[in-house]
Amino acid sequence: MSEALFRLAHLDLAPDRLGEWLRRWGADGTLRRIEAGALGSRGRGASVVGVSNEARRRELARLGIDFVTLPVPDHERLGRLGVAPTGPWWLFLRGTVPEGPAVAVVGTRTCTAYGRTLARAYGRALAEAGWTVVSGLARGIDAAAHRGVVEAGGRGIAVVGCGLDVPYPRANVGLARDLVAAGGAVVSEYPPGTRPHPGRFPARNRILVELADAVVVVETGVRGGSMLTVAHALDLGVPVFAVPGDVDRSTSRGCNLLLRDGAHPVLDPDDLVAELSVLPLADR
Repeated sequence: MSEALFRLAHLDLAPDRLGEWLRRWGADGTLRRIEAGALGSRGRGASVVGVSNEARRRELARLGIDFVTLPVPDHERLGRLGVAPTGPWWLFLRGTVPEGPAVAVVGTRTCTAYGRTLARAYGRALAEAGWTVVSGLARGIDAAAHRGVVEAGGRGIAVVGCGLDVPYPRANVGLARDLVAAGGAVVSEYPPGTRPHPGRFPARNRILVELADAVVVVETGVRGGSMLTVAHALDLGVPVFAVPGDVDRSTSRGCNLLLRDGAHPVLDPDDLVAELSVLPLADR
């Protein structure tokens, strides 16, 4: 493991900016410039110098958090990460990232009871079919899909936009524990202590997509994180599925527009499992 990269992982640096610096100077050169305050990061440089890597490793061990440098070539999921210009270059994780096919289930936090019920049923059906379910542990569709996985005794991955020691959202702390206990994982590129912030979640979504072989959008409006997730999926060539909804319901408008523009329609859990069973899982 690069000691410089481990130090950089404990800073709050935007992925696009960090990617530019790493391409230009590498991990060691980037760290030297941050420590010297040459990149407008004098405060961050002081925090890097002030805490040793050994102390940080002890803290991770105390919190039960592992640190993985990406990509991991011999791992089906983690081998995909860390190759894009904007990273991620590492993950903090609790639990085990499962091998095998995976599907991301996403949608709005402000979902309807219909959407929540359907997401839970999708999570359960996918888990029973042997798929790993990836989502974001947020309220609404994400949490419902994760709960379906746990109920079925399946494996899931939650990708969060804060430090793994930060209880966010508080309502889903127990759900995160259940995912890990069932053989899944909770992962983040943000170090311990990092608070949730709206700007962190779009970056989180790219990891969610890169861990998946397909993306299923259950309920979403025309703006928000789910549509950003879809945009990243399309950039990577990851198939996108969407659930049709009432044309006059704002939480279905995003899905209906995706279907108009060519997303694969799915009507119920059996239909989704059937569609995914014939999906060519090409190497990416």
